Amino acid sequence: MKMLRFALAPLALACAMPAAAQMAGPVPAISPTSTLLSVNAEARSFRKPDLAVFSAGVTSQGKTAVEALDANSADMNRVLAALKKAGIADRDIQTNNLSLNPLYAPQVVGPDGRVENPEPRIIGYQVNNQVSVKQRKLADFGKVLDTLVSVGANQVNGPSFELDDSDAAMDEARTAAMAKARQRAELYAKAAGLKVKRIVSISESGGYSPPMPVMYAKAMAEAAPTPIAAGEVGITATVAVQFELAQ
Repeated sequence: MKMLRFALAPLALACAMPAAAQMAGPVPAISPTSTLLSVNAEARSFRKPDLAVFSAGVTSQGKTAVEALDANSADMNRVLAALKKAGIADRDIQTNNLSLNPLYAPQVVGPDGRVENPEPRIIGYQVNNQVSVKQRKLADFGKVLDTLVSVGANQVNGPSFELDDSDAAMDEARTAAMAKARQRAELYAKAAGLKVKRIVSISESGGYSPPMPVMYAKAMAEAAPTPIAAGEVGITATVAVQFELAQ
């Protein structure tokens, strides 16, 4: 059985690790007179995102742990109320971080270079409370951020733009990746004077690609108090396909 593999690997590595061939999986069964061709192909499908995921919260300080927690709770309740008033459903709000940490007095270095207060001394406490939020109305996203800050939120991170349902986009990328793999197989087979007999195996991987800014995002940003560009979300499908080639 002949094999054509169009995935280059350093010859030195292959020579230095002869045991690698023993560790590889079994070669698919094909006709002794056929050739096994392995092809990797990637395709992407782009969609306008319909979901923005971000985190928002409040960091508060106090002389005692209770004082810091009370101040944080008051501000955080206003943040949660503002989110719900903006139309964010309860299912789209989830606490992802709540921490209480001591604050220490800064070290004082004397003229001789020695630290005058080597023992740590607690002078207060800091509380950080953050929630993860799914914003489904992207046109209102900038307005929601401004509202959160106005009611006391001093920690905002994100957003990550996503698709609420990526199945259709993923299937489109899969179909395109398979078509590309088949096209390459036909090209290699023709160049080798052979024909594609059948597909022996298929495996895949994939995921999101970074957003790509486009014109409709600019229009949305101009209408929002805080400029936000959603761009496009890319769904990537990568397939590894093995073909049997024969005369």
